[in-house]
Amino acid sequence: MDKFFRAEIALIGGSSTNSINFPEDLGLAEISVIEPGRIFETPFGDSPPMKLFSVGETKVITVKMHGWRNGVSRAAASQQLFWILKAAGIKKIIAEGGVGSVNHLLEPRDIVISSDYLDFSMRKDVSLGLPYLLMMRDPVCPEITKTISRIAKSEADSGRIFDRGVYAVTDGRHFESRAEVAMLKNAGADIVGQSMCPEVYLAREIGACYGRLDVVVNYAEGVVRDWDHLELADIYYDYADKIGRLLVKIIDSLADNNECNCSQLRKTTLLK
Repeated sequence: MDKFFRAEIALIGGSSTNSINFPEDLGLAEISVIEPGRIFETPFGDSPPMKLFSVGETKVITVKMHGWRNGVSRAAASQQLFWILKAAGIKKIIAEGGVGSVNHLLEPRDIVISSDYLDFSMRKDVSLGLPYLLMMRDPVCPEITKTISRIAKSEADSGRIFDRGVYAVTDGRHFESRAEVAMLKNAGADIVGQSMCPEVYLAREIGACYGRLDVVVNYAEGVVRDWDHLELADIYYDYADKIGRLLVKIIDSLADNNECNCSQLRKTTLLK
């Protein structure tokens, strides 16, 4: 692994920042881009373009849109990405994205910091092949979650912040049907999206803490009212700068945070 791709924090970009060139477009003095994009060979195929930047003294690796791209399955994209994060020595991961509201009390532009998940995807056996038993009783890092919540709530224009919620994972790329959304609601989901799994598994497999920040971009089908494409586009394009700046502040606050128990939830497998 190239020596300057060593970092402690990774930001997995999603739809909330996809419309900008993150972090350059933010124009923040504390940001310095060290490497604008490099592709590496992995056992799972060539990686997505990886960017290395710093926030003050903290080095961060980032990738656009979860590493998803045409011609590569989403499972392979996740394996490529997390192989690089493991090689880079990443210990803390923040992911972001846009989600649909399954809970009718959630509205577009709300921010949800997921505390748990329901995996309805078909990507069940996506791993790096490491010899570990993964415990998912606490799937997201409580310390990362606290930091995301604290920073988001300190920003006057952040809107409504919910620091717990159940994220239902589906495959996409289509949105879910009304019957599927009703099923997800009955199962206990608050939001629905496509990226938390397998990322949350792979983060635990490489021994990294994982937390995420998601913006509600639409009502899921059958919830409150039919979603509007123009409103969806407005959130994607007009919220990107705001969410990007929020993420930079969160990264800056994560640098000295090392008090969680996440590393104890990965054990050597008993299956040989």
